[in-house]
Amino acid sequence: MRKPAKPKRRAPAEASHRAAKAERRGAAAPLASLETALGHAFADRALLERALTHGSAAGRRDEGGAADNQRLEFLGDRVLGLLTAEALLRDHPFDAEGALAPRLNALVRRETCAEVAQRLDLGRYLRMAPSEAASGGRRKTALLGDAMEAVIAAVYCDGGLNAARAAYARLWGPALAAQTGAPAPIDAKTALQEWAQARGLAPPTYRLIARDGPDHAPRFKVAAELETGARAEAEGASKRAAEQDAAASLLAAAESEASG
Repeated sequence: MRKPAKPKRRAPAEASHRAAKAERRGAAAPLASLETALGHAFADRALLERALTHGSAAGRRDEGGAADNQRLEFLGDRVLGLLTAEALLRDHPFDAEGALAPRLNALVRRETCAEVAQRLDLGRYLRMAPSEAASGGRRKTALLGDAMEAVIAAVYCDGGLNAARAAYARLWGPALAAQTGAPAPIDAKTALQEWAQARGLAPPTYRLIARDGPDHAPRFKVAAELETGARAEAEGASKRAAEQDAAASLLAAAESEASG
């Protein structure tokens, strides 16, 4: 009697190729490993799935017709701000408000959120349209930062403030530790103004160019300009965030030009 043939094992290279192909199609990785990295097992995993759903995938049948993560991002921005303020008051008991504010801004800015997301390898869990995945969506700072805020909100909604606080301590711990004993960072707008004044220039100006998106998740586009005519634009979830990013871009360009 002939024995049934054993199923063929896929070679690692083939498995890797299949994973890359799935990523290009916009498919997301299983969520159990992400829950482990977050230190939170979801009672309602649909919250986590929504937090990871980019607008390009929302409503697609093959993605389960899930809503996108914009509403959770809106909440996550506020939860993150609260948890960061709480941590800073604990870790810097002698800092005045003027020193705490730039610390908070540095910890909640989009780039920091994206760095936390990169350490989690969050990009591979994101649900997005194949076209967005093919254009490098899983590595985009904006998408990663927004998704990280949404994930914090999902943890908060699922487990409450204590669960969100534990996840925050786990994820933002390195960034918080880096500020311990260090002088308060100078925010980009202040740094740009000091750079301009040191060269006898008038303070930079900021102009709102556009406001897009739904009321619960608006996007602001702002231009920062020096009297020399040098100009930079940036977008953000708030006007203040957009101004900071525009100032940072303009300062980097101005310093590069001055040194070049």
